Amino acid sequence: MKTLIISELYKSIQGESQYAGLPCAFIRLTGCPLRCRWCDTTYGFKGGRKLTFDQIIEEVEGLEVPLIEFTGGEPLAQSESTDLMAEFLSLGKTVLLETSGSISLEAVPKGVHIIMDVKCPSSGMSHKNDLNNFLFLKKTDEVKLVIADEKDYEWAKEFVHEHQLTERFQVLFSPVWKEMDPKDLVSWFLRDKLSVRLNLQLHKYIWPNIEKGV
Repeated sequence: MKTLIISELYKSIQGESQYAGLPCAFIRLTGCPLRCRWCDTTYGFKGGRKLTFDQIIEEVEGLEVPLIEFTGGEPLAQSESTDLMAEFLSLGKTVLLETSGSISLEAVPKGVHIIMDVKCPSSGMSHKNDLNNFLFLKKTDEVKLVIADEKDYEWAKEFVHEHQLTERFQVLFSPVWKEMDPKDLVSWFLRDKLSVRLNLQLHKYIWPNIEKGV
């Protein structure tokens, strides 16, 4: 019987990506091999509940929303998470995967909408970016770069140009909460004529002092 260790399972709105603002069931898996400096879910590194696939599906069905996101931590650190994604797809759910980009996407079912990070230098984890993952992304998938300062922005701009990301995928530039002023980030990419999308974390604006369950 397949199981996963779940840090949180709850209903809220999707805070990011092209699905922002929609009701969503979040399955936050425990564990992550990375330690980004600005990580806002460190509580998901350890602990959690071991649940069978059937138990997870039952809890999600009880939330009565058609949109589901696998997040973390790093969902792909538990390799059987991709099997559960496939089960939710078979149930007619829209399935999103939020992933760090450090673990291969090869096993992710084709019907899953992927939001993949590219780690900028300020994260301390840019050396963990697995560039082979671009081979497994669809044109409709999203690549997110979390930006803390102007150095990150310049690095991200060059990375986007080098890998022609805006021609291949939807590209999100996301300011680090309370570090990067979104107005500055917008002024830079408008000045440089980048075809990227500003990605604000809506849940942090709605519930600014709440970490879990949002």
